[in-house]
Amino acid sequence: MIHTPQSPEHHPAGSTAHTDRHTMRRALRREVAGTIGLLADEHDFRAMRHYRTFAFADFETYLKAFEDLLSSRASQGAPTAVALFGPQEYADFCTDAGLAPDSPSSRARFTAQLAATGPVIPYDGQPLADLIPALVDESVRQATWEYASALLARLGACASCGEDIGRTAFARASGLLARILDAARPGKRHLVCSISAASETMVAVLHADTDPDGACQLDEAEALEFTTVLALGLATRSPGGLVMRSSAPNSPDRVYGWRLRTGEFEPLTAGQVFDAYCTDADTGDLVSPESDVDYCVPPDLGPDLPPSAHR
Repeated sequence: MIHTPQSPEHHPAGSTAHTDRHTMRRALRREVAGTIGLLADEHDFRAMRHYRTFAFADFETYLKAFEDLLSSRASQGAPTAVALFGPQEYADFCTDAGLAPDSPSSRARFTAQLAATGPVIPYDGQPLADLIPALVDESVRQATWEYASALLARLGACASCGEDIGRTAFARASGLLARILDAARPGKRHLVCSISAASETMVAVLHADTDPDGACQLDEAEALEFTTVLALGLATRSPGGLVMRSSAPNSPDRVYGWRLRTGEFEPLTAGQVFDAYCTDADTGDLVSPESDVDYCVPPDLGPDLPPSAHR
């Protein structure tokens, strides 16, 4: 399940042609990027076992061979990325493309599509114990963004004013996020937005930091997903919330947040934030508060865009 684009070769003439070709192939190999599809858990591994051409009998042996392949390519200077290989998605791909699923070439074609559509994570020597959770998180993040984006797009235009409901909500969510980050103290910021929409809860996470010049640094893909999920909550008037934890040297962490209700963005009291952080989500039991953490009222964000009147 490895996709490696082909590179052209140059064949110099002369008595040293064979050596030169070998040297140039090695040089070119270091410039050829490859993507390998990874089965992340035993459930997915078992789903592939019924294919005759899938060579592995047990999951641990598969993971060991996978890690050996990554290490081998890294030792040759070959850049490699890893994508999450989903058996059901693979079966659907083969059906749509008219391919035989019990075929290494079909698996290679599916992996090539994963390389183009993502998500993928570059391999830089990290163990699989670190790479697999990161890849799963990245896949969940992309799926959340795609799902929230699709729901926003389906809202269409307002019947009374013609405004695009999703686009209006996204603009408002972008403005709210910018004001939240601007109002926070310099340092590391960890934001979590949860929205109960479309009969399920969607969660988006955003990490932000401050560079030496005081500018906010964040991952654009994370920010896009976070804004989209927040926009969906605003547009659909779904219940939800947003919590930020900020960290700065030589001072306690600060935790504060807002409630999202009927399209309104309402600050939580310090007591409400404390209750949220010090209550077990599964049992409802109280848990001990963390040391060196202040549960605060959020800063004033200034004027918000008016909540949409679209129902």
